[in-house]
Amino acid sequence: MTGILILAHGSRDKSAEDTIKKIISMLKEKMDNCIIEYAFLQFSQLTLQKGLNNLVDKGVKDIKIIPYFLFDGIHIRENIPREVEDYLKKNPDIKVSLGKTLGADKRLAEILVDRIKEIE
Repeated sequence: MTGILILAHGSRDKSAEDTIKKIISMLKEKMDNCIIEYAFLQFSQLTLQKGLNNLVDKGVKDIKIIPYFLFDGIHIRENIPREVEDYLKKNPDIKVSLGKTLGADKRLAEILVDRIKEIE
């Protein structure tokens, strides 16, 4: 069974967790046949490892991590792959794939246009 883990950076401001919960709710409406969880890289008790474990506890053996990050920084290139590698050493029967960041996507430009129009 395949599961999705949306991985956000995390924030000391706990209202950021409310934002990701809203995004996850919207995502589940669009992908209601998927098991979707979320986790944070920093500043939260819901760590990457706990997010992975939550999916595994639901019977998921194939996990796709989608970083809710804009850029391919050090977290994407080094920290997350290292944490995933450590997790897989302890859980060799699980498959984990890391997707792309949000990056330079024209749909993000459309959102920015909307935000600009909101303040005019």
